[in-house]
Amino acid sequence: MKYTLLIIALFIGSLQLSAQSKEWKVIAKKDVTYKHEEDKITLRGGEKELSKFKIKCTQGTLKFKQAIIFYKDGTEETKRPKGTGVISKGMSSFAFNISKNKTPNKIQLAYEAIGNMVLTKRAKVELLGYLTN
Repeated sequence: MKYTLLIIALFIGSLQLSAQSKEWKVIAKKDVTYKHEEDKITLRGGEKELSKFKIKCTQGTLKFKQAIIFYKDGTEETKRPKGTGVISKGMSSFAFNISKNKTPNKIQLAYEAIGNMVLTKRAKVELLGYLTN
């Protein structure tokens, strides 16, 4: 009886650990000026194992225009935000899926900061990735 409870407890603990390893990780942090800007983020090592990504604004307000995913096989895929694409401090965009059976090399983001230039100077954003392993 004690061994059965121990085995069940270990099994539940291992499920929780595997669930915790799949979470949103910060891949890059960028400052966005008050003009149209494009940033290319090169993915390295384990960052290439993502299944989806999103943009989170940590300061100011920005208008997210599009993201282009460049894959290892030379193809690319353009993703556009749903709705207006305006993201304020503390908010994030909807998650964008990465094509299955393809490995992303780079992600290019197009956006511009909007709002009060005197107070915030720039918007700050984070690229978050949902890692598959």
